[in-house]
Amino acid sequence: MSESDDKKSTKIRTEAEIRAERLAKTLRDNLQRRKQQARSRRAGAADETVGLPAAKKDESDG
Repeated sequence: MSESDDKKSTKIRTEAEIRAERLAKTLRDNLQRRKQQARSRRAGAADETVGLPAAKKDESDG
């Protein structure tokens, strides 16, 4: 095998390798997006409510 044949064989990628690279990129992008969302949520002020704000008092307490 000549040197040029070696270079050609290393450039050829299988469909599985291409798919794995695409999946890895998608996962990295998703992780970065989720990290950014978490950072933006953390940057907000803390809620001042105590307990569940949507919960009503029990009407049977009268």
